[in-house]
Order: sequence, then C-alpha cells, then structure tokens
Amino acid sequence: MQYKNNGLAILLSLASKFLIMDFSWPQEYIDYKDKITAFATSQLQSDMITRDLAGDFSQELWKKCGDFGILGLASEPAYGGTHTEIDVLRACFALQGFGYGCDDVGLGLAVNAHLWTVQMTISKFGTEEQKKKFLPKMCSGEWKGAHALTEETSGSDVFSIKMTASETEEGFLLNGHKRLVTLAPICDIALIFASTNPEHGKWGLTAFIVDSKSDGFSQLPIQQKMGLRTVPIGKLQLENCFVPAENVLGKIGAGWSISSYSLEYDRCCMLACKLGAMEKQLEQTIEYAKTRKQFGQSIGSFQAVSHRIAEMKSRLEIAKILLYKMAWMKKNEMPGMLDGAILKLFLSESYVESSIDAIRVFGGSGYLTENGIERGLRDAIAGIIYAGTSDIQKNIIASHLGL
Repeated sequence: MQYKNNGLAILLSLASKFLIMDFSWPQEYIDYKDKITAFATSQLQSDMITRDLAGDFSQELWKKCGDFGILGLASEPAYGGTHTEIDVLRACFALQGFGYGCDDVGLGLAVNAHLWTVQMTISKFGTEEQKKKFLPKMCSGEWKGAHALTEETSGSDVFSIKMTASETEEGFLLNGHKRLVTLAPICDIALIFASTNPEHGKWGLTAFIVDSKSDGFSQLPIQQKMGLRTVPIGKLQLENCFVPAENVLGKIGAGWSISSYSLEYDRCCMLACKLGAMEKQLEQTIEYAKTRKQFGQSIGSFQAVSHRIAEMKSRLEIAKILLYKMAWMKKNEMPGMLDGAILKLFLSESYVESSIDAIRVFGGSGYLTENGIERGLRDAIAGIIYAGTSDIQKNIIASHLGL
C-alpha cells in the first residue's frame, strides 16, 4: 500500500509540473467554429466545377474572408486582428469548420499560407513599424502575402538556396528566383528568404519583406497544376531588387529559424482545413453508400464498402487527435517539430487514401468531374508534397528517434 501511495504521489507531482491537455472545447470556441462553418457554407460556395476547370481564384471570396475576420486570425487587434490574442487552438478549431463548409480547398490553402507563413511571422518577429505598415492591410484582405523559400535547386534542401542579398548603404539588393510559391502571381508583399552569407549555409539566410511593386520584382505567370487550381502558384524573379534595411524581418542570419517557426503553425492550421474537408467527404460517402442500390440493397450493406468507410472514419479520428494535440502545443508555446512532422505525414497521407476510398465507393459517378468527388483526390495529392514532403517528415521523425 505504501508503494502504491508513493507511486500516486509521484504521478501527481509530475502532473502538477505539466499542462493537462483538455479535449473539452470552451463554448466560445464552439460558437466561433459554428459561425465560421455557417459563413463558409452560405457565403463561400460558388461554381467550383467551372472555377476549378478555369483555374480561377475568386477575389470576391477572398474579400469576404477579410470582411468576416478570417484573415485577421494571426494578428493582434492593434493591427487589425480578429480576437484579443492570437490563439492558434481557437484558429485551428475554426479553420476545421472553414474546411468543412467551403468546397474550395485552394482558397483554404491561400488563406492559411497568407495567415501563418507571412502574417503570423510578421506578428511574431516584426518591428512596431513593420506591424503597423503591413498587418492591417493583410487582415482586411486588401493585401495578399506570399512566403517564398523554394528555388529550382532548393526544395527540401534549404542549404542550396541561391538567391543572394548584397548589402548596400541603405539596404540590400536581392537577386535570384523563387518557385512553387503560393499566391506569387497575385501577391502584394512577399516574405523572401535570401542568403546574406552563403558560407554559413542555412544560418546565412535572412528574411526580407518585399513590396511586389519594387523595381526588379517580377511575378511570372500562373503555373497550371493537377489540383488546387483555384489558388495561384508560380515563380518570382528578383533582379537587383532593392529592399530597404527597415524591411529586414528579424535579425540578419535568422531567416531559417523564422521560416521553421512559421511552418509549424502553417502545417497545423493548414491541415485543420483538410480535416474539415475530410469530415465533409466522409458524410457524403456515407450518404451515397446508404442511398445507392445494387443487387436489391444499399451498397453500404456490403462489407467491402462498409469496411472502406470504417477506415475513412478511423483515419479522420486519429488525425483529429494529432491535430488538436499539435494546436494545443503551439498555443502553449511548446516546440513541435516532431509532433508536427507526425501530424503532417499522417493527415496528408490519410486525406489521399480517404479520397481514393471515396471514389471507389462512388464508383463511376465519383470519377466524373460533375460530381466533385474526383477533385478531392486531385487537391489532396498536393498535401504530401508542399510544406515538406512525406519523405522529409519521415526523416524528421527518424532523426528525433536518434536514427
């Protein structure tokens, strides 16, 4: 008995030193998610089939997101933010509702890239002058922000970045190219990562806030792609592009740390939209399995179909737990490199697998563009590539295990 009491005392002592993860959401979170879901369902549904085929980004829907306050989730109220504080857990919960209510997965990617890789980064590392200058217009939706890290020779290998930033008396001259940049063709500002000291590798990278109207700043045409067609993705070209010293974000040489910080938030909240989309996908698949008749009975009564749907549900629930844990960790300012990699790997791969399962359940109808089911798979595929490929996530996980 004494051993048991001592064991309990030890457990209680340890528990008192750590925050307890609570799965009961505050009512204000639930109410806000319901508002976001209702808004997305009623205001962000447009002719997705036509816009997807045309690769059309909707400025109207973007502005609606700004007017509603969604584009202010990563900023403080003094600079146009939506709430009294930047609360990633509340934002994650709300963006899950956004993903459920809005069929435009490309718009969801644009919103999250704008929020977490640019706006959040300026909120965290920007000077008072930078916050006042850039954040209000980003929160309102007047400006769009792009995060430019990837180049032709550097995707997963950040050591290979070739863009340079040469110091002058009043600032820097940037030279080089960026590719696969979300919102690049239509951005108003870009967070550019360039090398101020190539000999130091990734520790020689510096982040610059660059106005798209700057001389030497070129936005190349939108690149066509397999999925996510409603969000413009493309290249940036900088030729002797002058950036004033006051537009350096953070310290010289802190670019890699800044990018790593923002990407943890980006992966978390971006995946929240995907989780919402998976919820909608599951509901649609269940409904179809109940109503579609073959051999005199609903196809959902066949074990092959019901087991497929059971796997979709299992993936969803496991992904939900991983997402909530990661959001809780970031809310409490805990490092999340390992947990973020596990979340990114599992949820991205799960979305692809469930999208394939949905098409299998819908059969020929799911393969037809007019029903919108095949678009889910095309949009899902990108998730195993952007913000760190699945293979890179496995590398991160392995490295944390000492391998």
